[in-house]
Amino acid sequence: MTTRTDIAKARRIVVKVGSSSLTTATGALAVERLDLLVNSLAERAGTTEIVLVSSGAIAAGLAPLGFAKRPTDLPSQQAAASVGQSRLMAHYTNAFGAFNKQVGQVLITAEDITRRNHYNNAQRALNRLLDLGIIPIVNENDTVATNEIKFGDNDRLAALVALLIQADALILLSDVDGLFDGPPNQGAKLISKINSVEDLNDIEIGGSGSGVGSGGMLTKVEAAFIAANAGIPVVLTSATNVQAALAAEPVGTYFVPAASRPASRMLWLAHGSAARGILRIDAGAVAAIRERGSSLLPAGVVAFEGDFTSGDAVDLIGPNGDLIARGLIAFDATELTNVIGKSTKQLAQEFGPDYERELVHRDDLVLL
Repeated sequence: MTTRTDIAKARRIVVKVGSSSLTTATGALAVERLDLLVNSLAERAGTTEIVLVSSGAIAAGLAPLGFAKRPTDLPSQQAAASVGQSRLMAHYTNAFGAFNKQVGQVLITAEDITRRNHYNNAQRALNRLLDLGIIPIVNENDTVATNEIKFGDNDRLAALVALLIQADALILLSDVDGLFDGPPNQGAKLISKINSVEDLNDIEIGGSGSGVGSGGMLTKVEAAFIAANAGIPVVLTSATNVQAALAAEPVGTYFVPAASRPASRMLWLAHGSAARGILRIDAGAVAAIRERGSSLLPAGVVAFEGDFTSGDAVDLIGPNGDLIARGLIAFDATELTNVIGKSTKQLAQEFGPDYERELVHRDDLVLL
């Protein structure tokens, strides 16, 4: 059974730090805080492979461009990211260089995660950097990201990177000490351990508390559960506690990981893929998928939406509008009109033996 103490022995760790922990209120780099982070990571990097997911590019570009606060329009955000990312990496390079540690910049877009071949390429690149003893510094490519296609915050990106490289632990660093059972400024208590999502039933989770960041406590908790449900232990704490978190000391909030770790492909399908369409399925198909682990047959589909091709990810929606599962479709959307609602035997008789197959095979399907 995995416990918090296993973090001290972890072979591969992803550490995420937010903008508010690296910059001042005006957007300038908080050099002392960044150096404290680097000192702690460099010390652990002697025995552990570390990937740093670092926000701060847009925030670091605010002051040089004369912005008093984070801009709301996309072009200005992109410009700030372009200027700030180089400043951020220059400081990381110098700071880690003082410990004879080399860093490599890895800028990722949402498409690099959602498309399977891009996902595999990113996985190979990160693994090779780690094999070479490089500390990858990952950030969303905000200069080219769009509002429609982006992660939105680096918490989710960090969780997906942890899945991508099969990390042994994820450390989410923020400007608060962890998850509290209410507003921290109103005498709330720190929650030291979360065993499952049911532990959150009576907890009020707040939003973003920083003018330079894009995430909030909710995004951090969601990211923590993505990793924990994939069998990766997570600690959510403040950036000032990074050394203690790496040493498995009882700081912040510890998210207990699931007992087993699903296959990498299933993790990508559940958390990294983007659905290109929707299949609306009947109650019988829902029961077959949930209770018997069956494939989805054409007879169980009552309607579909989207423009997808064979091999794309699609969401399976039940009669009540509930999201049941996600899977890889074996037909093009253009074929489905004459396929859905029919048995595989009927399809074979009408169109030939090639059509006597599942819409979504159970090996290409994950429950959500």
